[in-house]
Formats: sequence, C-alpha cells, structure tokens
Amino acid sequence: MPTFGVEEEFLLVDRETCVPSPCASMVLKNAGDVLGDQVQAELFPTQVETCTRPVRTLDELRKDLVRLRSAVAAAAAESGCLVVASGTAVVPASGPFEVTGSSRYLRMAAEFGAVTDELGSGVCGCHVHVAVSCRDEAVRLGNHVRLWLPTVGALAANSPFRNGSDSGYASWRAMSWSQWPGVGPAPMLPDAAAYDALVDSLIASGFMLDRGGIYWYARPSEHCPTLEVRVADVNCDLDIVVLVAALVRGLVAVLLAAVRMEESAPAVPDRLLQAAHWRAARDGLAGLGVDLATGRTRPAVELVEALIDRAAPGLEAAGDLDTVRGLWQRVRAQRGGAARQRAVYRRRGDLRDVVDAVTVR
Repeated sequence: MPTFGVEEEFLLVDRETCVPSPCASMVLKNAGDVLGDQVQAELFPTQVETCTRPVRTLDELRKDLVRLRSAVAAAAAESGCLVVASGTAVVPASGPFEVTGSSRYLRMAAEFGAVTDELGSGVCGCHVHVAVSCRDEAVRLGNHVRLWLPTVGALAANSPFRNGSDSGYASWRAMSWSQWPGVGPAPMLPDAAAYDALVDSLIASGFMLDRGGIYWYARPSEHCPTLEVRVADVNCDLDIVVLVAALVRGLVAVLLAAVRMEESAPAVPDRLLQAAHWRAARDGLAGLGVDLATGRTRPAVELVEALIDRAAPGLEAAGDLDTVRGLWQRVRAQRGGAARQRAVYRRRGDLRDVVDAVTVR
C-alpha cells in the first residue's frame, strides 16, 4: 500500500469573542520550535496549516494528527487565541483581512482583487496526499478518481455558516473557494506532458500566477511524488479526517491497477461533474448527491457506501476495511460535521457554542 499523509488548515479566533484573530505569526513562532516545517503560514494571518509526515497505517496517521493538533492548540493558547476546525468562520469578522505579508500572497491579492476579499478571514480545507511512482501516474489517477470526489466532499462537509448565519449549504467553504481562479475538477489529461503544457498556458494567461496556484480537486504535487486530493473541509472530529484519508488511499490503490492496465477513465460531462460538486456542498451527508454513473440523485449516504465498496479491495489490503466500516457507522449516525454544527447552534442560538464544539484541544 502507498504511504499517505494529511494537511489541515485551521482558523485562529479570539478566546473571548470567537472572532477570527490575525495571530498566526505568534502561533507559528510558538509552535515552530516543536513542529518545525510541519506547521506553516497560510493566505490569511488568521490561519495556520499543519502537515503530517508520510505514514503507512491509520494508527500512525491518527497519532501524528493528534500530536500536531495538540502542539498548535498549545501554541495558540500562549498567543491568546483558539484553533478552530471549521471550513469557514462561525462568528464573522468585522471586515476583510489583509493577506499574509509574503511576496507571493501579496501578488495573489493584487492580481485577484475582490475575489480575495470574498474569502473573508480564510477558508480551511483538508488535503490528502497519496504516494505515486511518477507524475504521469498521478495525472492518470486524477482522471479515474475525479468521479468519486463529490462524495468525499459530502462526507467531509463542515462549514454551514456564512457571515454569522446559516448559509443553507453544508460546505460554504466549497462555494466560497470555488470563486478563486484555478479551483475546480481537474481536466482529463493523458499524461504529465499534457498537464504541464496546459498549466504553462494558464500561467502565461495570468489565470494562475505559478504552479502552486493549481487548485484542482486532484493534482500531482509540485513538491513530492504524490497525488493530492483537496476537496474536503477541515473537521474537528478526527474520525472523519481518518475516514476520508483511508478512503482516498484505498480508492487510489484500487484505481492504480486500472491506470497501470491503461484502462480508460469513465467519461463524465463537465457540467454534470460540477453539478455533483454543487449538490455535495449543498446537502453534505444529510441529503442527496449525484450518482455520476446514472446522472440521477441518490441519498448521499448511499454514495458513501458505494465509495466504500469501490475502495474495499484497497482497504482490505491495508488492513483498514473493518476500521473504515466502524468509523462510517459512527459518522453516518451523526450525519457529519455540518449537521453537528447546526445541532449545537439550535440548542441556544449562540454561535459561541458552535465555536466551542469545533475548537481543537
């Protein structure tokens, strides 16, 4: 089985008001001595990102996630703020923030203008990396995996609030982030040469500023030999994070066989794929999703179960199948992160209760 790892983006909020707080520099300073390059700055000074080391087992993954979260939470406490695992801010900021002061981020803000402001205090995702042998393999895997990514997004949907109100979406992060240039389903491409040629053209057009600005939902990493899947919201519940990572790794292991046998990836109309991602963001686990095999809607939980079935040979090879089925039963019963946030809010109508429920400790 390939090694895999997880990147998590977190929001920093004031301990008293629960409003996003631009204290990333202090948190990074406090956490850096412990975590080194496993904690990094993000687009806004209200965010930090952690990244696990490559691991082989779910136990190793969970332990590294716990270690990273504990260290960042402790560093935030020293800085007078909290670390929140929600795709969007629960309590809104009073206005947009300036971006983190790196030359790259400043250039992005200048080029993309008000689209940057639309992100507010930042949106927070969870990205899964799975090791591959080469960039060609990563590109071809992306062609096969793209059909399953709306279901992964629905499973991880955890951002129902926008500007302090219920957005009506399970993942407002997905809707907000989709406005950013370069975000969306990856195109079908035959190999790394075609991928590189397209990316070079997009950079030349100004639509993307550099190769790091490729934010397709599945892409070859520019830094290491992995396929990066970047469609999930960050979640406070580690069971959801581990479940998503296990399913992505198991699915990649199964689809890798099809890639190496040079099987053609199923063709899906781009608009239908976009509709599936919209439906996943709208309903999360609590409603419907689009079955891309038929073009019709089905309960989202049935689509997750179909994903588990498809990934089952890979999960079994890794010894993860029973664990995944157990995690899924628990997550299904709670209906996912967005439903949990809404349930907490309904108790008293206080957004600070929601922030407490998604605070990393």
